[in-house]
Amino acid sequence: MKYWERFAVEGLTCVVTGAASGIGLAYAEVMAEAGAQVTLLDVDDERLQEHVARLTALGFAVHGEVVDATDRQAMYACFERIGERYGRLDVVFANAGIDAGPGFLDSEGQRCAEGALETLDEAHWDKVLATNLTSVFTTLRAAVCLMKPRGQGRIIVTTSNAAIINEAIVGTPYMPAKAGAASLVRQAAMELARYGINVNAIAPGPFVTNIAGGRLRNPADRAAFAQRVPQHRIASTEEIKGLALFLASPASDYVTGAQIVIDGGQMLGRVD
Repeated sequence: MKYWERFAVEGLTCVVTGAASGIGLAYAEVMAEAGAQVTLLDVDDERLQEHVARLTALGFAVHGEVVDATDRQAMYACFERIGERYGRLDVVFANAGIDAGPGFLDSEGQRCAEGALETLDEAHWDKVLATNLTSVFTTLRAAVCLMKPRGQGRIIVTTSNAAIINEAIVGTPYMPAKAGAASLVRQAAMELARYGINVNAIAPGPFVTNIAGGRLRNPADRAAFAQRVPQHRIASTEEIKGLALFLASPASDYVTGAQIVIDGGQMLGRVD
């Protein structure tokens, strides 16, 4: 096999949660474009059907399922249907996630009362942890039930560079939720290696998506984040497709338990 052929995913079955927009949609697109059979999962019915119709019209093998990633029983039932439909599951992107609201500083560096610990909405804390951490566990559990009997599989979790560094202008629940997801990736990788299942994480920095209501489309917020990136720009979701393909393909056979940061150097520190 020539080395570039190791990036082939044609014919594989793939599931992407949070697939109706942003990074999840990019994962679904690159896998479909490369010949995989992709099931897009999302709670947003209208947007999901729009993209499933668009990708189908382009000739790609895609299917959509409306499901809330925080609803465990609905997720388990959904994965059962996927198993019945394809008879196998090769790749899962556990990507569903939400923003955590404002941080304790705003984009101008001023204190933000809404993001302070003493006023942080407890229900929102619970929702962020349920979506950004617990739903990852649910997705892994559902995937493993289909992958383990076959002795192979790839699970890729979307964490964040916020799993490693802290951000004052990002809502406080986001960091511990993503750090927990990163720890879960390592733990699952240890357990599942003997079954031929690789578990890795993609840790994006600032990308232009719909998260936080499309916050990074706002010029002030975009500038605030870009100042923290040595490349002085915010990425488009097209730029995450190559890394996703690598982790989903045989090219990453010896990679498991890794968290690969893709953030334009943001973690290196601000460069003026």
